[in-house]
Amino acid sequence: MKNIRIGTRNSPLALWQAREVARKLQNKNYKTEIVPIVSSGDKNLSQPLYTLGITGVFTKDLDIALLNDEIDIAVHSLKDVPTELPKDITLISVLERDFPQDVLIRNSKSKNIELKDLKIATSSLRRRAFWSKEFPKTEFTDIRGNVQTRLRKLEEGVADATLFSLAGLKRMGLKLDFEYLPFMISAPSQGVIGICGHKDKIEINQLLSEISHSKTQKSIEIERNFLRTLEGGCTAPIGAFAEINENNDVRFIGRICSLDGENCIETDEIFQYNSEENFGEKLAKQVLENGGKELMSIIKMSI
Repeated sequence: MKNIRIGTRNSPLALWQAREVARKLQNKNYKTEIVPIVSSGDKNLSQPLYTLGITGVFTKDLDIALLNDEIDIAVHSLKDVPTELPKDITLISVLERDFPQDVLIRNSKSKNIELKDLKIATSSLRRRAFWSKEFPKTEFTDIRGNVQTRLRKLEEGVADATLFSLAGLKRMGLKLDFEYLPFMISAPSQGVIGICGHKDKIEINQLLSEISHSKTQKSIEIERNFLRTLEGGCTAPIGAFAEINENNDVRFIGRICSLDGENCIETDEIFQYNSEENFGEKLAKQVLENGGKELMSIIKMSI
């Protein structure tokens, strides 16, 4: 077989993730080639993400490359991947999830400021809403760019603190002081590297399935079905996290909030995993029936 062409965004974190996929394939004696592609989301750093359209900001250009046969597979941070994929593109494989949490990073002048008094830089509607649920008087500002760019902007004084996915910080090997935030619920699939491909490339897709992590696959299936049923896209204030133990017991926490964090609906369930049942859809329907439908309508009109 010729080299497996691995498409990726060209940020340092995305390239690290692509190299991790390449390493796993090379360990099985497959040859690989990494193909960096600049995404629309990376080209436009002036607008907040939620103004660029609700789905696929960081995946669209890799989707096009897949459909044009410029690459064989596309590696993504799975939380950026819409639940509805373009025709002929499929999610083939996921690597084991490592760090799903959101963490707080402060600039050097804000170490002693209380959480409720911090000015927060984030362009994530989920992070804004969930933070506002706890601290309703918080001032926010937008921040865009890769990890290094956001850290530089933070130190330059754009805000007192910002929020990161812990997975990104760990993968980049950054030695930073951070704070865990127990009140934040992760974005669906946060901390998971996902691999998409063209459905017609059956041989390559079968190879990729060899490196997929079963327990992570089950978890993200629940989280993404929850998100899909809520019709939230990748930028709405929706959190979802499923954790599966060795006995196939699932702990699922989900939340949807109004943009200002004042109105939130949550679910926290423990159940036995069964591949025949669509738990994510079931749990999302419970949320929709409990006021979530009206809340989603308001969110969509406001974005």
